[in-house]
Amino acid sequence: MKITDLLKKDTVIMDLSATDKASVIDELVAKLDQAGRLNDRAAYKEAILAREAQSTTGVGEGIAIPHAKTAAVKTPAVAFGRAKNGIDYESLDGQPSTLFFMIAAPDGANEAHLETLSSLSGFLMDPGFRDELMNAKNEDEIIQAFDLRENVEEKEETAAPAEADAPLVLAVTACPTGIAHTYMAADSLKAKAKEKGLNFKVETNGSSGVKNALTADEIAKASAIIVAADKQVEMERFKGKHVIQVPVAQGIRNPDGLLDRAVKQDAPVFQGGGGAAASSSKSDSSAGNAFYKHLMSGVSAMLPLVVGGGILIAISFFFGINAVNPDDPTYNPFAKALMDIGGGSAFALMIPILAGFIAMSIADRPGLAPGLVGGMLAANGGSGFLGGLIAGFLAGYAVVLLKKIFAGLPQALDGIKPVLLYPLFGIFITGMAMVYVINGPVSALNQWLVDALGGMGTSNLVLLGVILGGMMAVDMGGPINKAAFTFGIAMIDAGNFAPHAAVMAGGMVPPLGIALATTFFKNRFTVQERDAGKTNYIMGLSFITEGAIPFAAKDPARVIPAAVAGSAVAGALTMIFGVKLPAPHGGIFVFPVVQGNPLLYLVAVLVGAAVTALLLAVLKKPVK
Repeated sequence: MKITDLLKKDTVIMDLSATDKASVIDELVAKLDQAGRLNDRAAYKEAILAREAQSTTGVGEGIAIPHAKTAAVKTPAVAFGRAKNGIDYESLDGQPSTLFFMIAAPDGANEAHLETLSSLSGFLMDPGFRDELMNAKNEDEIIQAFDLRENVEEKEETAAPAEADAPLVLAVTACPTGIAHTYMAADSLKAKAKEKGLNFKVETNGSSGVKNALTADEIAKASAIIVAADKQVEMERFKGKHVIQVPVAQGIRNPDGLLDRAVKQDAPVFQGGGGAAASSSKSDSSAGNAFYKHLMSGVSAMLPLVVGGGILIAISFFFGINAVNPDDPTYNPFAKALMDIGGGSAFALMIPILAGFIAMSIADRPGLAPGLVGGMLAANGGSGFLGGLIAGFLAGYAVVLLKKIFAGLPQALDGIKPVLLYPLFGIFITGMAMVYVINGPVSALNQWLVDALGGMGTSNLVLLGVILGGMMAVDMGGPINKAAFTFGIAMIDAGNFAPHAAVMAGGMVPPLGIALATTFFKNRFTVQERDAGKTNYIMGLSFITEGAIPFAAKDPARVIPAAVAGSAVAGALTMIFGVKLPAPHGGIFVFPVVQGNPLLYLVAVLVGAAVTALLLAVLKKPVK
């Protein structure tokens, strides 16, 4: 399959009318939709924005490659847009973008489709090819440029070394979506290695799986390994080698520096289990970033259980608050089944999964079993969500320590480490710590927190609502937002449903407030922004705070304060109205299961959104 099987004249825009990132996305999404490539335009745009929230797809050199793999795509496709004057797309190099490729891949995209889409990124690393696209006069010349390039392209998995004794450098590239950044980083490193005359090989961990996998013999001979990845890759094989770990964007932006470091072996020696010895004073990531990465690994794995189980529990309340109790007159067997599935099973797994995946993020697969056991002990021992967090980090770093302790054992015993030594001692250390050290104090802390929240006066509850609601709007899906959301889930687990009501209200307000502002104060927004604002009604009502990100990115000084103020008001009102929310997600679709008055909960959200809209009208100047 060729790129021109996916990029057609009806998905080409020779001159974009967009003037900012949000409107570029809108215009390209609309082009794909008009060409019949999408099943659901709003859902596809939501997937694009979710990818942008992870990191910008403006890769630099004037290129932006927004992309998503989702069931909202009917037919695999590429939309092309050009802006000769450049548009600020928050690119990695800080420069305007001129060439835009929006990749649409369906959930069931086959390997041929994904490999073709990935090859697009490789072509764009060639400055000469980019010039051809900039100078093309019409859609036919754009298509022809790709045709000619594909006809002469001869892909090489490794670059031929200039000299037989040149150092061997290996690399692994990976990004969450595995379509664009993975392959751009690989091609950027490959081209620079060839220029430097190095022996070089790169493994890609893309959507179609691992390609060009590194062999044990190659790893043994390598001077160093570059891991440019934004997701977990198999690391144990690199034990004892100098390993440079950086985000995938560094593979695109700084191949020269990474290869120089590899040749000089300017990197820690990897000790296994995600731990790197301090053989180099240079650190590739901060402790704070590592903590957040491990925490989000656990939260992401846990979230489906929380959402699915929480909504099932909430639905069970439709039949009556005591309908799950066989001794109550309102008892309903179906409600009891829903509670058993949601609360007895899904919620029972929540904390073990949280702890297990945190531990696995820290120590790779050997950390999973101790983390799961520690999480189960936290759940059964009363320390709950907070205990599960502690168990995950405790188990992960305990296994990292065990790997260092057992590193001196004879090589013949390597086979029993992952199946005997790590699980045996990891589970023992984690379990004993949870039973005798962690569970008691943390259980007491949890009970104090529940009692304190339950005994709060109205003024204190309102303050809590202000804080939680406002936090949801500060970074709209980032660490502060996730901290508030995680606290809300912890309170649901502890049986206090009021805090999460403020959390969800605060998360719904930013996109709804922007939608209202673009509808009623049109002169403050461009045509493209007004069009984008319409989709924020859906995102806001669905509790997708990220819908506000493009607006906040373009004008943070005005949009973020307005969003925070509105979200804080909504959070405060939920506390004043005495609203409680047993379902952790779902937006307006779970309002019927609200404990208290669902109508007042809706009022709280709408008032908060109105505050945001009015502040935007005041803070933003009319568009000329």
